[in-house]
Amino acid sequence: MKKLLLLMLFSSTGFAGELSTERQNTLRNMLNNDCGACHGLMLKGGMGPALLPDNLAGKPDEYLAATILNGRKGTAMPPWQAFISHDEALWLIGILRKPMH
Repeated sequence: MKKLLLLMLFSSTGFAGELSTERQNTLRNMLNNDCGACHGLMLKGGMGPALLPDNLAGKPDEYLAATILNGRKGTAMPPWQAFISHDEALWLIGILRKPMH
């Protein structure tokens, strides 16, 4: 019985990271408009640094997710954890790491 419960837990956890098409569209809109307001509409930098794949290279996903979720003290980067989950932050990072997003 315990094995079955563990299997169910891990199976459902695997699907937790999958985002609906609607949520993906919402996150892309947030990336383009909200993030773009500070990082530039083409995400090449502005008030905030560029969010292009080359600029993110070498930065671990968890570091970037923490920045997105918690913001950066002493900068204009606000925390977004009230609006997106950890999995959604990782999804956005995956999008940003692609050459054409």
